Amino acid sequence: MQKTWWKESVVYQIYPRSFMDSNGDGIGDIQGIISKLDYLKELGIDVIWLSPVYKSPNDDNGYDISDYKDIMDDFGTMADWEEMLAEIHKRGMKLIMDLVVNHSSDEHEWFIESKKSKDNPYRDYYIWREGKDGKEPNNWEATFSGSAWDYDEATDEYYLHLFAKKQPDLNWENPRLRREVYDMMKWWLDKGIDGFRMDVINFISKVDGLPDGELKEGKKYGSGSKYFMNGPKIHDYLQEMHREAISGYDVMTVGEMPGVNPEQAQLYTDENRNEVNMVFQFEHVDLDSGPNGKWDLKPLDLKDLKWSLSRWQKGLEKTGWNSLYWNNHDQPRIVSRFGDDKNYRMESAKMLATLLHMMKGTPYIYQGEEIGMTNVKFDSIEDYRDIELLNMYKEKVEAGVPVEKIMESIYVKGRDNARTPVQWNESENAGFTTGTPWINVNPNYKEINAEQVVKDPNSIFHYYRQLIALRKQNEIIVYGDYDIIVEDHPQIYAFTRTLGEEKLLVVCNFYGETTTFDLPEQLKTLTVDSLLISNYEVEEKEVIEHIELLPYEARVYKLK
Repeated sequence: MQKTWWKESVVYQIYPRSFMDSNGDGIGDIQGIISKLDYLKELGIDVIWLSPVYKSPNDDNGYDISDYKDIMDDFGTMADWEEMLAEIHKRGMKLIMDLVVNHSSDEHEWFIESKKSKDNPYRDYYIWREGKDGKEPNNWEATFSGSAWDYDEATDEYYLHLFAKKQPDLNWENPRLRREVYDMMKWWLDKGIDGFRMDVINFISKVDGLPDGELKEGKKYGSGSKYFMNGPKIHDYLQEMHREAISGYDVMTVGEMPGVNPEQAQLYTDENRNEVNMVFQFEHVDLDSGPNGKWDLKPLDLKDLKWSLSRWQKGLEKTGWNSLYWNNHDQPRIVSRFGDDKNYRMESAKMLATLLHMMKGTPYIYQGEEIGMTNVKFDSIEDYRDIELLNMYKEKVEAGVPVEKIMESIYVKGRDNARTPVQWNESENAGFTTGTPWINVNPNYKEINAEQVVKDPNSIFHYYRQLIALRKQNEIIVYGDYDIIVEDHPQIYAFTRTLGEEKLLVVCNFYGETTTFDLPEQLKTLTVDSLLISNYEVEEKEVIEHIELLPYEARVYKLK
């Protein structure tokens, strides 16, 4: 396995709308990001992943792009962006941008042209089909609910949108479209960016004929996912993209790939295949979803989490590379989700961080995670902004589901949990803006904010700093093999990392009750060299053969 900078990096995701507002309009912006770069440098971040800042009507918070080579007015100008890139590089950090090329905005000039007539040169930049029996071309459901097709009266055809109506899918079968995408990517790479995070990139190849999806009882629309996830030409497209756009640059690429398994991910991330460096998969963040999807709540079973994370660790051990994350702009806050944000917020946030950062792969931190930000409970649906959440609410209310039950799902799983503004200090609006924020600040900002945690040496922030520093000092954390131990323990998640003669022992109590860890027989021949990190005070002379673990306790030992 080759050693590379992106394997040894820690990435920090910025969701710009909610990060920091510099001009008082209530919306985070690029100058706001520049003002906080020293904070990220202090944390120890190597790479910033910036969610979309491109020109957009903002139907899906910037993931609907109307001009790939311009900046959204809300965020600033291209000159602001260039200044930000220079300031990031000046601090020895790198920048990766979001690449959203499964779909564009319906306000992109390509789509405006495409709609004009069936023989327009841009018609085939998108996926147009005639209706069937006076209905949509097939029964696919869009990700944000409703049909995945929208009718256009002018040309009497439907266009495909796997997401919102204002996000028509691009037609990757068209070589002219692909050339435009690669030229645009090179345009950004020539500006000096350090790579791309590729939005739902495994959706770009659709099965010929676009067959109907499986229809569940009582549902109006079917799931077409097996016809557009990991489609027939996906590897050809990614290899062509690498060859035509990426191969001349020393950059990192991560593909967001819902529905991918470790065997497929091996192909995507095999260094000899030249597709992407790593993938974002969603298996571990779907474990607390019931049979009816993410809004169908069920508690996490630790057994399932061990199985899932371990199969990815082992699956990509020799070939490929893992990305490691708990949070992003689409996921609820991990300390509220798998931790305890009421009684053990600090302890559980640190335990979850330990568990993730001690695994093999590139860790991602989402803004606010490093200070232990939590989910939010807004009183009214009026306070929510997310298109997915609002569509679901409307649909369920119409179906007669009680509002309290719908709100419970939103409190646990809604994407806006991740999108409340970063809590910088205890001044009004958490120091995020001097104006009215585009979405309300979580009311707990006086207890949880960055200014406070930077001052406190025992804070979650400084614990993350320590984890990041350890990764830089210990190659074993980056490249060592992972092996799970005490697999059947109902409360403990423990594993070893091994590189040559070196071995680390990672022990995490996943729950709020004390429990006992007994060292497995195969490790009893080893002794403790040092305690690398722990989230409680630990007696130096403590024997590891038998450890009483406190609620959410985490320890990492170097063995010899």
